[in-house]
Amino acid sequence: MSGLRLLLVTDAVGGVWNYSLELARALKPLGIDTILAVMGPSPSADQRDAAAGIKLIDTGLPLEWIESDPQAIGRAGEELARIAAREHADVVQTCSAALNAEAPFGVPCVAVQHSCVATWWEAVRGTDLPEDFAWRTELVARGLRRAAAVVAPSRAFAAATQRTYDLEEPVIAVHNGRTARAVRALPQGEFVLTAGRLWDEGKDVATLDRAAARIAAPFQAAGSAQGPNGATIALADLTMLGHLSETRLNGLRAARPVFASAALYEPFGLSVLEAAQAGCALVLSDIPTHRELWDGVAMFVEPRDDRAFAETINSLLGETAQRNRMGEAACDRARQYTAEATARGMAAIYERVAVSETQLIAGAA
Repeated sequence: MSGLRLLLVTDAVGGVWNYSLELARALKPLGIDTILAVMGPSPSADQRDAAAGIKLIDTGLPLEWIESDPQAIGRAGEELARIAAREHADVVQTCSAALNAEAPFGVPCVAVQHSCVATWWEAVRGTDLPEDFAWRTELVARGLRRAAAVVAPSRAFAAATQRTYDLEEPVIAVHNGRTARAVRALPQGEFVLTAGRLWDEGKDVATLDRAAARIAAPFQAAGSAQGPNGATIALADLTMLGHLSETRLNGLRAARPVFASAALYEPFGLSVLEAAQAGCALVLSDIPTHRELWDGVAMFVEPRDDRAFAETINSLLGETAQRNRMGEAACDRARQYTAEATARGMAAIYERVAVSETQLIAGAA
């Protein structure tokens, strides 16, 4: 829909930021102008540079999964509604449906479920929700039911969202996408790599740390060991690289190490996609999302089984031909998951909800 203005609510903490930048850039050729409204911690200088050319509003408003006061989330939604009106947005897209629980948006809201505490808890802990998670889950449920459309980045997570919140309308699956970065090809490196939010228990980096003690090669972990919610992880055998710039991470991936993810909870997994784009052989936990996206081109290991991860990774190290075949297959599969494909899928949803709103207004008149 040419001329449509989108207020895209995001955060600068992890993969949601990269998703938002990719989407905003890919929507522009489709005639959709995007304004980024950033929740939570402010973007870094590097992140601001990466967003050059895109209007960015640093709201200072709280993130639902960090904030401890439910009323603060309600006030954040109200402020986002004021921003949407001021920016003449035609559609609002939230990164957390909790922001839509009570917000008086005068335009359709598309709730994109990048993750949520209820599905995270089910996958990682598997017990009854604690009280601190229960109110967050209730806000998300209300926001999802008020949304003009609910979107998830994979069919597996769409099904989990549908089941968890008992939604009447189907959750739409639109795969995330990433633009492949051009890097100079390097000799194949004899090391193992993982990357992402190391502090997040759902990534289960602890299993990879135990596996690293049994692997006959360096095992490097890129990412922060401390999260904005206070979560931390101490690792004994992984080589901690800390937070790396995109350029440095691209350089590591260009050496085509074995890439491993032991995630217990993964709505999509941009770090796996980025490794696949670089031609890395993939060793992944056998969870529904990984199977959906990478079945036939990755090696799968039972979740939490550090011995099996070590055995599988050791079987690949030194096997240059097999690693190359696997890396090429993963790279070929990764070509399906582009920012342009994501933008086309989301643009169709924006157009549908915006047209429906227009027809509703016309009918009321």
